[in-house]
Amino acid sequence: MPATIHNDVLIYKGSNLFRQRLLLSTLSGRAIKIEEIRSSHDDPGLKEYEVNLIRLLDKITNGSRVELSETGTSMYYQPGILIGGQVSHSCCTQRGIGYYLEVLLALGPFCKEPLNAVLQGVTHHDLDVSVDKVKTAALPILLKFILVDDGLDLKVVRRGAPPQGGGEIVFKCPVRRHLRPLQWATWGLVKRIRGVVYALRVSPTMANRVVEAAKGVMLKFLPDVYINTDQCRGPNAGKSPGFGISLIAETNEKTFYCAEAKSAEAGTGEISLPEDLGRECAMKLLDEIHRAGTVDSAFQWILALWMALGQKDVSECVVGPLSDYTIKFLQHLKEFFGVMFKLEVLRTEDDDDSSDDEEKVITAQKIKMTCVGIGYVNISKRTH
Repeated sequence: MPATIHNDVLIYKGSNLFRQRLLLSTLSGRAIKIEEIRSSHDDPGLKEYEVNLIRLLDKITNGSRVELSETGTSMYYQPGILIGGQVSHSCCTQRGIGYYLEVLLALGPFCKEPLNAVLQGVTHHDLDVSVDKVKTAALPILLKFILVDDGLDLKVVRRGAPPQGGGEIVFKCPVRRHLRPLQWATWGLVKRIRGVVYALRVSPTMANRVVEAAKGVMLKFLPDVYINTDQCRGPNAGKSPGFGISLIAETNEKTFYCAEAKSAEAGTGEISLPEDLGRECAMKLLDEIHRAGTVDSAFQWILALWMALGQKDVSECVVGPLSDYTIKFLQHLKEFFGVMFKLEVLRTEDDDDSSDDEEKVITAQKIKMTCVGIGYVNISKRTH
């Protein structure tokens, strides 16, 4: 539902897309009010993980103001100034660390001090991108915008499976005065597959079985497949048992696609076979490669954000079919920053009707996203 504006405060209804709204409010400096948060539910109001996100934003900003109603079904947020610096945060185990890490990644370049964040919690969660995926597929996108890698780093100290977590990561992000515009239309062909399989508090043979199953699928397509196993022991294995896999496809144009799969949460009674997990992840990766585009579909929204906040010049990127999350994010970008994207569906050679229907190769839709950056400037960063 589009926002209504009252006294320059954006008013939203419902708990949907809560994170998008807080993130864009923090960047734009515009206050937001969210009403009717799960007001008809048996358990109304903000969930624990959402309150936890507000606390994290409070740690990396100075002067933020949050007002919650008694029932927690209404919230007012007046963002402060992004300061960044050293942050240590214990993430709610209802969601993965990725839920919080994506916000830090989006805000990182615009902080006053380079961000050095230590996050503890669940490193791999069904609802969120894993820390491995952020490291391999999202950090290279930011590098395209900042060009120089002076301290951009994500280190997985310990892994932690749900429900109890126990994982820890360290994320470092440099600051920039502004982001450069980006033209990115080619993604090339996949040249190698890399991956990591982790086994936490389960038999080490589990990891090897996942590797064999995944390789069995991927080796049919290309020979350069290498999958590491990460056998975590003792305190490094977190607090709950679990195993999972993360596969990365790298193209010759330095585009990265990532897919992942993990075992069922301990205590649910479901059984995950390692062979099924390996095959499932490999098929997901093939689907992601089929979608193609310059970025992994999970990070289309963050690409759109950095394009919109770039210098006052044209940015142009080609992506695969837009995810629902990205479409909603583009609508929010318009409401907070007034940025409009031009979206064009690109025709492919396979669209020509000259070939027989039998031989026609089905290719995923490609979307060319074009926008003019608003020239967002990090006011805290002095020019040297």
